[in-house]
Amino acid sequence: MEIENLAQRWDILLDKLEQTIGKKPVDLNAVLFLIGVQELGKGHQFFTKEQKQDLMHIAICKVLSFSGIYELEGTDQDGWPHWKLVQPLPFVNVVEQEKLLKAHVIEYFETEVFV
Repeated sequence: MEIENLAQRWDILLDKLEQTIGKKPVDLNAVLFLIGVQELGKGHQFFTKEQKQDLMHIAICKVLSFSGIYELEGTDQDGWPHWKLVQPLPFVNVVEQEKLLKAHVIEYFETEVFV
């Protein structure tokens, strides 16, 4: 995905999210949090700081599963999904990591949410 195309698609996604939830996410972390809540499937509720970090981890694992990096192992007794690393994370710098995550986040919403 070209940088300009990625930036344009990211902006379109943020606009769609604003229309859907009534507030535009401020950054990638906010979008990852939304994905984590979606994947947990328990709806809107209060989350502790640790749970918020766990939700973002769930989201990262979910979107990187599109590249086969993570695989869902199952859920625990509380319904929280657990993922396992099945191939090494690609060695990329912070900018490349963000581009990879944004590309997969866009794919997530295009294939699983805004179908």
